[in-house]
Amino acid sequence: MADVIPLQRRQRRQRKREGDTLCRAGRHRWEVVTESRFDVREGRLMTVLRCSRCGRERTERR
Repeated sequence: MADVIPLQRRQRRQRKREGDTLCRAGRHRWEVVTESRFDVREGRLMTVLRCSRCGRERTERR
């Protein structure tokens, strides 16, 4: 019997279903974290944002 090799197309479809392809392209879906809505650093008001797809966090100055 021959070995079965997975096709690249199938792997791409699987990644699209997982929903992280947009995040890898830099198109995150940012939402405000409500547990710590505002944080003060260096005398400036900071908002914590989290991507709903991949869970990556970033801060935004206001």
